[in-house]
Amino acid sequence: MSRVLKIRLIRSPIAIPGKLKKVVKGLGLRRIDQTVKRPDNEATWGMVRKIPHMVEVTNESE
Repeated sequence: MSRVLKIRLIRSPIAIPGKLKKVVKGLGLRRIDQTVKRPDNEATWGMVRKIPHMVEVTNESE
């Protein structure tokens, strides 16, 4: 059973620096309230830790 993170964008990336916009895009998020599923690994958590004020994360087992 692999672990999966559900990541939801809760804030617009319009007024943030370019590096953080790339992090949001790298996670596959495009619109507010969009939810994506990503593997629960250190790379994903590193991206989430860069933008904790913009996303909501929940754990899910597959």
